[in-house]
Amino acid sequence: MSPASTGASTAVGARPSVPSVDSRMAPGGPGYRRMSFALFLAGVATFALLYSTQALLPLISGEFGVAASEASWTVAAATGGLALFVLPMSALSERFGRRTVMTASLAVAVTVGLLVPFAPSLGVLVVLRGLQGAALAGLPASATAYLAEEVRPKALVTAIGLFVAGNSVGGMSGRVITGWVAQAWGWRAAVGVIGVIAVLCAVAFRLLLPAPRHFVAGSLRPRVLARTVRDHLSDPLLRRLYAIGALFMTVFGGVYTVIGYRLTEAPFSLPQGFIGSIFLVYLVGTVSASTAGRLVGRVGRRGALYLAGGTTATGLLVSLTPSLPLVLLGLVLITAGFFAGHAVASSAVSKTATTGRAQASALYQSAYYIGSSAGSTVGAVAFHASGWAGTVGVGLLAILGVVTITVLGTRAARVAARRSPVPVH
Repeated sequence: MSPASTGASTAVGARPSVPSVDSRMAPGGPGYRRMSFALFLAGVATFALLYSTQALLPLISGEFGVAASEASWTVAAATGGLALFVLPMSALSERFGRRTVMTASLAVAVTVGLLVPFAPSLGVLVVLRGLQGAALAGLPASATAYLAEEVRPKALVTAIGLFVAGNSVGGMSGRVITGWVAQAWGWRAAVGVIGVIAVLCAVAFRLLLPAPRHFVAGSLRPRVLARTVRDHLSDPLLRRLYAIGALFMTVFGGVYTVIGYRLTEAPFSLPQGFIGSIFLVYLVGTVSASTAGRLVGRVGRRGALYLAGGTTATGLLVSLTPSLPLVLLGLVLITAGFFAGHAVASSAVSKTATTGRAQASALYQSAYYIGSSAGSTVGAVAFHASGWAGTVGVGLLAILGVVTITVLGTRAARVAARRSPVPVH
């Protein structure tokens, strides 16, 4: 495979011969299950660590005597660190390999994770969380680039969906476990348990992930990287996909940062363990992400994005009611819509970028986690000012942005189709 197809700009060493038969992995083929499970575990570890403090924010607020908007920085710092470092880490993966960078990233992240429980102040906790997010930046873009190189194109959406499903399982299990552990032993013990679980996932990931067969090392020259990034940002379709990822994550980050505060207050007044169990609705995200490929096959990419946005908006509106069952239903719809939209948009980036795939994925992940940081912070500020309705308002504005961008993309595709006989995706 050529450097262009791997995202590399300058090959190092001899170029491998092109096989007559596609040797990339496919469902049922050699190594596919190991690869899928390894990246699933990487997704579990990434989201469990990245959002390990989210369900614990009321307890952190209580210990340090701070408001929700201040405690939310323990989430925003981690996602912000990931957003800032995902592009540089993707460049390292072009030179040193996807598996090497993913392994190193997990190793550093789990080490920092074992230090988090001993943070003496909110400031130190925020710094550690920022470092943890920066370390985790080596996972998302490298994983999607690895899949784009090692998996056959027809299986790519499904393979990425499984990785995203691992994210949902990690997010769910991390929050459920921390909720119940924190109720018995406090938030520090809870994040410590997550750190140990992440260590186990990291070890299993490294043992299971097959060595790459289609990676060609590339250059680390800043000028080459800058040109690749500029080319991606000049592509209208990629820009739309980046914005869609950021907006979906703005909704998700805001909702799940604030929901714990809402459920500890009247009329719900729920204990911490039960609040942690609320995150079992992430299982819905596991299903919606893993089935996103079939949804795209039936209604197309833009149709899937409309459905995902509509489902998320419906969930936001349903969650406004003071009934706990309806709040839970709202969270189910928000989660299903978000993970479906994320899986569709992220896989579309990998298909659209024919060169510099790692950088294309990195830009998507950067936008995605900027959306998470913005959602966590703005959602918490809106909650402090206007209650849950304020957080919902922020989410609805973000979904309106998703729908607007998708409509513009549909119109642009129709215009391009009339001008060219070549099908536009």
